[in-house]
Amino acid sequence: MAEETYNSLDGRADVVVQAGRIGELHQHLHAAAPSAQPTPFQLPPAPVHFENRQAEQERIARAAESHANHAGPLVVALTGIGGIGKTALGFHVARQLSGRYPDGVLYVDLDDLRRDGVVEVADAAGELLTGLGVSPDWLERSFAGRSKQYWTCTRNKRLIVVIDNARYGAEAVPLLPASAGSLVIVASQGPLYDLDGVAAVEVPVNPLAVGDAVRLLGHIVDDPRLAAEPDAVAELARGCAGLPAALLVAGQWVRKYRRRNLSRLVAELTAELHERGIPMVEAVWDAAYSGLGSAAAWLYCLLPQHRAPTITAPTAVALLGGGLQRAEDALEELELAGLLENRPEGYRMHDLLRGHAERRARQSDPGGVRRAEVRRRLIRWYRRQSARADLLAAGPRMTFAAPEAAVPDVPDIEFSGGTQALRWLESHRLALYDCVRLAFETGLYEDAWSLCEPLWTHFLDHPHYADVTDAFRMGVAAADRLEFLPAMVRMRCQLARPLWEQERYDEAAEQLRQAFGASESLGQSSQERKLNASVMEFGGLLKSEEGNLAGATADFEAARRVHTAIGNAYGVLLQTYLLGRTALSQGESERAVALLSEAHRMAREQGRERMTARSGFELGRALRRAGRAAEAGGLVRAALANSRERGSTFDEARILEELAALTDELGEPAGAEEYRTTAKLLAARSGGLSDGGQSS
Repeated sequence: MAEETYNSLDGRADVVVQAGRIGELHQHLHAAAPSAQPTPFQLPPAPVHFENRQAEQERIARAAESHANHAGPLVVALTGIGGIGKTALGFHVARQLSGRYPDGVLYVDLDDLRRDGVVEVADAAGELLTGLGVSPDWLERSFAGRSKQYWTCTRNKRLIVVIDNARYGAEAVPLLPASAGSLVIVASQGPLYDLDGVAAVEVPVNPLAVGDAVRLLGHIVDDPRLAAEPDAVAELARGCAGLPAALLVAGQWVRKYRRRNLSRLVAELTAELHERGIPMVEAVWDAAYSGLGSAAAWLYCLLPQHRAPTITAPTAVALLGGGLQRAEDALEELELAGLLENRPEGYRMHDLLRGHAERRARQSDPGGVRRAEVRRRLIRWYRRQSARADLLAAGPRMTFAAPEAAVPDVPDIEFSGGTQALRWLESHRLALYDCVRLAFETGLYEDAWSLCEPLWTHFLDHPHYADVTDAFRMGVAAADRLEFLPAMVRMRCQLARPLWEQERYDEAAEQLRQAFGASESLGQSSQERKLNASVMEFGGLLKSEEGNLAGATADFEAARRVHTAIGNAYGVLLQTYLLGRTALSQGESERAVALLSEAHRMAREQGRERMTARSGFELGRALRRAGRAAEAGGLVRAALANSRERGSTFDEARILEELAALTDELGEPAGAEEYRTTAKLLAARSGGLSDGGQSS
């Protein structure tokens, strides 16, 4: 049902308005200037070890210095094979040049947003906008809208934008800031031939020369053997093919065996090359792997099962079992071996090492039986945690998945409240969406659609359309495979909303048509009839989006009749509110006043604070349109206070616009202008394209 259609933000508004009392002769409005957003700097901490690549850095610096007369931003394309150090170089250059670009450094990894080889560029733009301080409420829904919003937010700024793992220029071009004073660093494994109309400098990133590789090894491991046995060090550097990702592992491996002769260690790797026919790089990784303890070695094999980009200690427990301490020790051991990189958001594994881990996993578990058990444990742990987070964030609501039992030896996340639960859902979203995919691919259909239920709450606040559309489609397919009617209906309703928000109205209508057809076979229990009413409500919401207000009214009235019959007081309240809002859109002000007055009364009686504020605001708008502006002030001011308490700057700006219209009608044009100015300041601070909302 749409009782879940709400937004919840963590921040607090920095605009403070003293509204006075509308209707009084004198009104005082004190609008504090919006505080500046912190300058974004989205790079991880600098690594301890980096070989400077001086020639590449100098070429980029020269390009930046000579770019002044170009119309668009400077684009530097770092190209080279995987593991060559493109990302590390891009980060290093961005740190070194950040002083020239005072408006900040943004970063987006396109592989994190790639599904079946395709990047949803709208989601990438959304990530960059979030980095610029745009809250989810203010994000435009469509790709075209987000593009305009991104151009607006980056106009006249001096930014560095690092775009990692681009495969085509067409993926990077929409993410270029609208400022000639900005620098964009794009890392790609191949040349980006389709950077049309862009001032681009291609900087090939080649394997490190032997001398540079030897110096990097010297940074990684401070050991007298390197100076004593230069030929062995050079041979090791050559064997690592100039790949920093391999040299890091090799250096840590040399550090581990400090008592062994370096020439002997290198000879062992060379023997692997000749006897087994594998490259020395693979032999280096094998050597590092063979030195791991049993828990760390097994976790290394399991990490490819977790296809999200980062892994945290609780997730490692879900993979490994045996408690938190065991998992933390294993992660630390993998980091010390150079097989994992520790970043603030969690551990990361290089793609080359992920491939090696998959090969070792097939060797350790040829039939895949143990890995299948781990996948089930991981999926069900995430299913349980997301359901717990959803309950805290959204409260009790209509769900159909059976509660998932605690996973033995894997502790639950301790959430302090709804805000932390929402943050957890967002920080683990890639893992959660991947678990839907993993569950569906492995035939765990109940887990697949059950995971989609809590993802609904997350989607309402964080519209990552590529992921959510993909996940909800699999939820539909999983429910169909099981022929579980309530899930078949519910999943189609959940899929319809992201479709219509992307203006894919025909696809959304088809999903709801199928949902309605399936709902006709539901039983007569209160829960099933409530679900039937939910389908009607979704149909009304879609029709409202399409401008079919008469059709929307019929659907909301039908849903209200069902809720009345089953005694669902909140359902009656919600449909009454939707009917009142629709009547207001139809210009039926008096009917809107009657309906919204009833909804407002029910919301107060049921103790629904958020709905009390929402219905009060809409009732205030209806009263003003009905020529009863003097009755509206208290309702609109109460809605303003509620929006500030929730920290919703979007709602605050919209309500300020309504207060402006209301104050105009009460003959206070100066006060109205101050309200509008504050709303515009709030919108500008929040990254919105509009002037704070519609108040007509």
